[in-house]
Amino acid sequence: MDELGQRVLVVAFDGWNDAGEAASAAVRHIRESGAYREVFAVDPELYFDYQYTRPQVRLDADGSRSLVWPDATLWRPLHPADGTRLWLLSGFEPARAWQAFVAELIDAALREDITGIVALGSMMSDVPHTRPISVFAGSDNEALRAEFGLEKPTYEGPAGILTVLATAAEAAGIPCAALWASVPHYVAGHTPSPKATLALLDRLTDLTGAVVPRGELPAESLAWEASIDAAASDDEEMTEYIHQLEQTRDTWDSPEASGDAIAQEFERYLRRGGDGPGQGPKGLGGPGSGR
Repeated sequence: MDELGQRVLVVAFDGWNDAGEAASAAVRHIRESGAYREVFAVDPELYFDYQYTRPQVRLDADGSRSLVWPDATLWRPLHPADGTRLWLLSGFEPARAWQAFVAELIDAALREDITGIVALGSMMSDVPHTRPISVFAGSDNEALRAEFGLEKPTYEGPAGILTVLATAAEAAGIPCAALWASVPHYVAGHTPSPKATLALLDRLTDLTGAVVPRGELPAESLAWEASIDAAASDDEEMTEYIHQLEQTRDTWDSPEASGDAIAQEFERYLRRGGDGPGQGPKGLGGPGSGR
């Protein structure tokens, strides 16, 4: 874990980078599993379009209502620990001034003496819910690739805020890796996706050595998979489509398969602009599914 160091910042943003809410749920799970204190937050007036990312009305414990504004917040772990400690950065992808937004966050990370960053994302993909969730692990940092066996990204095209943040981090001397979970595109009505969240946490542990309690996630993952099985059981077209995806995935996982199949799927997703695959049934319980 030498290249990432022992003060690792884990990043996830709601929005385009967060299919099935898998990435944001992973960061939220880490924060709820430990003790954290907010150390920095951006001014939302500078970066968010409230017609696109609206403030939310919430009921407090006493029944009074309050407004919660979109944000991007850096959290520091409160208690010392042996080995790697995880700082957290969560919030919404900004609508404007991306370079200034990222500059503020990198400055805050430097003040916290962050030694490495792991960005979490999730994407809609042509994958079956019945198989282990694929996680693409990549980095533009040569030392990280050598240490962890990560992929070198070759994608060219529109970028999300995670890419902008990673580029700025590397320029500031903070090595950055990215983990992207593949969420079955046909499960739009079964969000969030705890199975994808669990896969991200497992891979994060592999990279950092930090132990994160899994809590109820394994049971929730089994329940999520069972709910999709039940929804698909009376849909012959969907059942056949899932079977085709299973055959494709099993081919990928065979010893003869190319090692960069997940990377190719990741690049196809980005080139589509993150809108998900254009083939196959509309989905179970999602828009256009007729359910």
